[in-house]
Amino acid sequence: MRKYIPIIITLFVVGIAAYFVVNQKNKSQEIDKVSPKETKSIGTFSKQKTCAKPPQFLASMNIPQPVIIDLSQKRFKGIALHYGKNFSQTLHPKRWEQYEHFSTYTVDKEGNIYLVPVPFISIHPTTFNLQKNIYKLDAKTGKLSIFMHFDDVHPSANNPYGINAITYDCDDGTLWVAAIDESDYQSQKGVIYHINIETKEILQTFEGVDVLSMSLLKSEKGKFLLLGSARDNGLYAYPIIESKLEDKAIKLLELPNANEHIRKIKVKGKNELELQSIPFSYTLIAQTAKKDRMYYTITWNASKNSWKIEGNK
Repeated sequence: MRKYIPIIITLFVVGIAAYFVVNQKNKSQEIDKVSPKETKSIGTFSKQKTCAKPPQFLASMNIPQPVIIDLSQKRFKGIALHYGKNFSQTLHPKRWEQYEHFSTYTVDKEGNIYLVPVPFISIHPTTFNLQKNIYKLDAKTGKLSIFMHFDDVHPSANNPYGINAITYDCDDGTLWVAAIDESDYQSQKGVIYHINIETKEILQTFEGVDVLSMSLLKSEKGKFLLLGSARDNGLYAYPIIESKLEDKAIKLLELPNANEHIRKIKVKGKNELELQSIPFSYTLIAQTAKKDRMYYTITWNASKNSWKIEGNK
């Protein structure tokens, strides 16, 4: 038996070495997928006219425009619509509370409002199931219902977030949606889904990036999906080629504070963005707390090839 011991030890050492080589290769591939390119420019851009329309049911109720969509949870659970002088009047049917809390929304060319959920302050028996859906406020009827359910989204006590970001693509009438349920402090396992609204078919599943917010932008260099990261304080741009996300991110900038994460992205004007940030840590917090919000005006200076960042409360 002793004469076989050197052979056994050799095989054991070779096996361990092979494991680390394969493991390191997998890690390098994963890091390469999400590592940004060394450029900060996506070209000059301007604000695009939206194709979104007001819901038809508002006109049938003689509710005038403009209307503010309120998801803040300060006075109303779910969704509330404010209108009238100084937005002092509110539309908030009790049935709009049935799915509890929402984080953000997007509006399509028909006036339908699509919403994504958020776990708010504490966990209830239904909390995890509610995070698996996209919700729809019907433009014609004003009925709020589940638009699409994701069986592969699995929120838990360690990470209660599921579907958490959304934007509508006016070019082809599709939805871009993100989920971060599988992620934790050590690993980034978020998923972006590209969805056909008419058929509910998932056109693309893009894995390995944790998204807190998203918005679409067109520039002289093409079309991009802008992403505020749930992982860090960065703003990223993913090129969209023939309705598909490209693998490599362009890291545009970082916010001044490492603890800030971009919750909202808005194209304000020519080469100008408005960002809203909050603290985020994959745990339950009152995301809508006003004292935790920061607002930034971000301007691209083509001549200096740099971003100018101006912050205010």
